[in-house]
Amino acid sequence: MSSLDAAAAGSSHGACKPLVIKIGSSTLTTADNRIDREYVRVIAQQVAQVREQGWSPIIVTSGAIACGLEAMGMQRRPDDMPSLQAAASVGQSALSAAYAEAFKPYGIVTSLVLLTRRDTADRHAYLHARDTFDKLLEFGVVPIVNENDTVSVEQIRFGDNDTLAALVACLVEARLVVILSDIDGLYSANPRRVPDAHLIERVDSIDARVMAMCGEAGTAAGSGGMITKVKAARVLMVAGIPLVICNGRSEGAVLQAACGKSVGTLFAASDRPHEITPKKLWIALGDAARGALVVDEGAKRALIERGSSLLAVGVRDTKGRFEPGDIVDITEVGGHVFARGRVSAESDEVRLAQGLDQKTLAGNRLLAHLAERPLVHRDELVVFE
Repeated sequence: MSSLDAAAAGSSHGACKPLVIKIGSSTLTTADNRIDREYVRVIAQQVAQVREQGWSPIIVTSGAIACGLEAMGMQRRPDDMPSLQAAASVGQSALSAAYAEAFKPYGIVTSLVLLTRRDTADRHAYLHARDTFDKLLEFGVVPIVNENDTVSVEQIRFGDNDTLAALVACLVEARLVVILSDIDGLYSANPRRVPDAHLIERVDSIDARVMAMCGEAGTAAGSGGMITKVKAARVLMVAGIPLVICNGRSEGAVLQAACGKSVGTLFAASDRPHEITPKKLWIALGDAARGALVVDEGAKRALIERGSSLLAVGVRDTKGRFEPGDIVDITEVGGHVFARGRVSAESDEVRLAQGLDQKTLAGNRLLAHLAERPLVHRDELVVFE
């Protein structure tokens, strides 16, 4: 074990019970796209109450751009990136001040933590971020976390704060994640289009059927919609962290979820989660997938049931362009993503090697080196099922 992995494995929160609360922009803002300061005060009150129950809350918040537009007197959201980033720059300060003001009556100190995917794509930076959160919680601070929209561009954006919330939860080894949304939870179909759709109160595993219930990104308000929330839940369940998606405007939603009461949809973590190291969590959430490997049913069973590494013989198709060491999704033929890992070869080599057994690879002068190692080693592989 390297010193880096040893440091990661040694993380401990003692009696601390980290609780990650993610507040979506549609929940945090009013109908005219302004920050609902009364709602922020309601959240502060609930956070103060769960702290009395032994929880150590962290808030992952949206709303910086909306706050900036309000502060600058802009009535319409601009379309160009520099203007949006300028609004975020102004808004981060205003949003942070709104939280600080709301928590002040309870004697709670807040801090502002801004992250981009660049801060987590490197494992050293990922673990340094974890240490910072540990220390903030140790001091009794409530961190207010947001994506750093001022400097984020498409290549380094998380894309939605659901992913960011899951990443923070894994960093701090949270006991629970609560996503406060504008919808009551996961429905059997989009309730805005299907009148008889029903709320699913508990999900014990996420398969292709559950993913199909989410629709496409953007079917619910917010930057990602239900699909990004369920993808976040998929990783958290593997890590042994339960997640609740509920309506953020429901009375006492955070309190109910923290007390284990039925509210929204609970994505229940397994009592015996997969063995998932800090390194695997980083693979699952810390960097964007550069491509995908489509595998046959035999390879899928080997990965899920036997904990095997992925060999070239099990690959049926290769998508995207990637280099050795990049993160790739692993999908079944139908397209359902059931795993993610760090690939050991570049995409053009994988296309030539896919479907070939080790003996055939060893006899090929161009691909012989791939016979000596798997395409994705099981120590660098996260299986979601």
